[in-house]
Amino acid sequence: MSSDTSSPMAAPTFDPFSQSFTLQLQDGTPFNVSIPDLDTFISYSVRVSINYGAQTGASLLLLVVLLLLTKSDKRSSPIFLLNALSLTLNFIRSLLQCLYFVSGFCETYAYFGNDFSRVPRSDYANSIAANVLTLLLLVCVELSLMLQTRVVCKTVRREVRYAVTVVSSLAAFLAVGFRLGLVIENSMSIMKAESFYSWAWLASATNITATISISLFCGVFATKLGFALYERKQLGMKQFAPMRIIFIMGCQTMIVPAIFSILQYAVPTPEFSTAVLTLVAIFLPLSSLWAAAALDGTLPPTTLPKSGQRKLMGSYASGSTAVCTERKGSEAMLSQAGKSPDSPVGSGGATRQNSRPGEEKEDYDIEAQDVVRVHRSFTVESRAP
Repeated sequence: MSSDTSSPMAAPTFDPFSQSFTLQLQDGTPFNVSIPDLDTFISYSVRVSINYGAQTGASLLLLVVLLLLTKSDKRSSPIFLLNALSLTLNFIRSLLQCLYFVSGFCETYAYFGNDFSRVPRSDYANSIAANVLTLLLLVCVELSLMLQTRVVCKTVRREVRYAVTVVSSLAAFLAVGFRLGLVIENSMSIMKAESFYSWAWLASATNITATISISLFCGVFATKLGFALYERKQLGMKQFAPMRIIFIMGCQTMIVPAIFSILQYAVPTPEFSTAVLTLVAIFLPLSSLWAAAALDGTLPPTTLPKSGQRKLMGSYASGSTAVCTERKGSEAMLSQAGKSPDSPVGSGGATRQNSRPGEEKEDYDIEAQDVVRVHRSFTVESRAP
């Protein structure tokens, strides 16, 4: 008997996802572009554009918050000006980097054919301006870190302060010097429309020196604040929330950008390296805003309201007696807990000094770590029973 056997069909050798198509140069020379290469180019452009778009939005948002929440008397300080300038430069830099991916450099034929003859001069200017702004951003960040480290190290010994200043300054100058060299070489490559792969070592050295410099500044900053927190805790002081916040943000500014800088060597993701300066530019003003908000939340107001009843409550060392004062115009009624208003001054009592009618006192002292607030127009006496 004969049986019908069917041989299985041979597996197809054609992979439609890896096929290529042919393009021609201006002189008619053909060249092939594969679909995987095109997909890689599109994926890279989209990922980096999203990354720079997020940096642009974060910088602009924090800049607005910084301008709105910073008190007017603090806006003339060098640290505020440097932080605001860093956010402004980073916003413009990130925006120009986003514009690169919609420029003539990223057109399909120009990219794969390496033909940039139709790229307008404005696109060249945008790319060079983004490089220069990156240099200026690094200078502002380094200056801000130097100022803050100098303020923190004012209480240390002179020899230690000078050593920290010299070492940190050398690290900052080294980082800025490498960045300057990178900007010059990259700008020349952009103007010549040449590949920059031969200078990859310079880009890597720039990234390493900048990371070391930032980590060094933040390490000195966090170490000094951590030691101060330890000393205050040993002395029994509990109200140092703003210092603790700045310490946490200093450690974060030291660790997080370093992690992003190191990951680019372990993971082939270009988004990591582009976010290092942005993270530092955001963390520095964010720590100041957070500490100021915590300080405003823990400290009582230093002035009393001008309208309505004004109450002053204090706790004195001679006992837990509380004195409550209601002041209207130039007259005040003093009452002591547990005694009538007409009783003489006793333990924990208070007497009011003479004041002229209609005179307003707005100067207040904060005593005993915000526990006792004493108006200057009163004297507090403690008499033994």
